[in-house]
Amino acid sequence: MIPVTLLTGFLGSGKTTLLQRLLTDPGMARAAVLINEFGEVGLDHHLLDRIDENVVLMKSGCICCTVRGEVADALLNLQGMRTRGEIDFDRVVIETTGLADPYPVLQTLRAHPVLRSHFENGGVLTTVDAVNAARQVENRAEAVRQIAAADRIVLTKTDLAQEEDIAALCATLSRVNPSARVLTSMDPTDAIVSHLDPGVPTLPEVEETQGNHHHHHHLNEDLGVVTFSLTVKESVDWTEFGIWLTLLLHRHGDRIFRFKGILAIAGEDRPVAVHGVQHLVHAPVHMKHWPEGPRTSRMVFILEGLDPERIRRSFAAFMRLKSVKAVA
Repeated sequence: MIPVTLLTGFLGSGKTTLLQRLLTDPGMARAAVLINEFGEVGLDHHLLDRIDENVVLMKSGCICCTVRGEVADALLNLQGMRTRGEIDFDRVVIETTGLADPYPVLQTLRAHPVLRSHFENGGVLTTVDAVNAARQVENRAEAVRQIAAADRIVLTKTDLAQEEDIAALCATLSRVNPSARVLTSMDPTDAIVSHLDPGVPTLPEVEETQGNHHHHHHLNEDLGVVTFSLTVKESVDWTEFGIWLTLLLHRHGDRIFRFKGILAIAGEDRPVAVHGVQHLVHAPVHMKHWPEGPRTSRMVFILEGLDPERIRRSFAAFMRLKSVKAVA
């Protein structure tokens, strides 16, 4: 399975500039990059060979493909050439337009009968303009959705912004998406490349109480975004949890921007990490050890237009059924 990373960000946030840097890194030598136009990212001096009308092989080894129409068609074209031995790649990076909603592209990977056999979600990398993002987040829903979808955020233009403005922006980003890791465009290119994959999810701290409990908070309701965290000390049955999560996403997936969790699974000494975007779920990761703190199951949801209480009641019912089954 080839991981597909989405490079997104609002207009003028520096996606193309960042992509130009990424294409020169040795870690991208076996990557395929889907872009809108070759000219937009200044690839002419890097070109080594034109494979077909829309695909070129660069000196770095990276493959660049222009998207003429649907992303699905471009991916199918790349996969076809890979199958025939014409090209080889171990990851795909898709640069979206500045006003793009990242979720339809991610959904395409899951829903397309051919693509889902060859490609998997490799995470979302969102560029955020340190000078203009505060205003964009207040006024443009697309900017909020791009941030909410992110596994990684790259702050750009930090050299042009005041330190206090950057701090305020980081606080806003944390409220919209508390589990995204934040980098800056000033970081070394290889450090950014190493963060392209989503990896093991990181979760924000949740307040501790005694016994099984839940904790949720509403944030940025004026932006239409709610962050909700759920914690339970009791171990979770993996099969039954999978059924509950499947039913939840089937019913409300369109309104669940993102979910991440670290679970204490019955019969397992190590925690299991789960995360996904809307209806799309990453493969679970068996972590090597527990993070510091209590060994409790913790989940974080970023929601749009969905009352967190519905998720809390649903999970509480799931846990009650588990208890009834144990007694029986």
